[in-house]
Amino acid sequence: MSQSIEIETEYITLGQLLKETGVIDSGGMAKWFLSEHEVLVNQEPEQRRGKKLYHGDEIKIEGAGTFMVSSK
Repeated sequence: MSQSIEIETEYITLGQLLKETGVIDSGGMAKWFLSEHEVLVNQEPEQRRGKKLYHGDEIKIEGAGTFMVSSK
């Protein structure tokens, strides 16, 4: 089961999502986390912390679960 992440803007970056969900403690950890853990965005591997995530995107994070981006 996936958790929903609601955003008020057009998009959220992958680094922001990692911090928002509590996967990492600070934005500076994003690059390291993405190089060490498998992260899938819409079933495609992703390692760019600046990747823009929009309403409807599904993010699978190794060891943390699955998240869906939704607009308010």
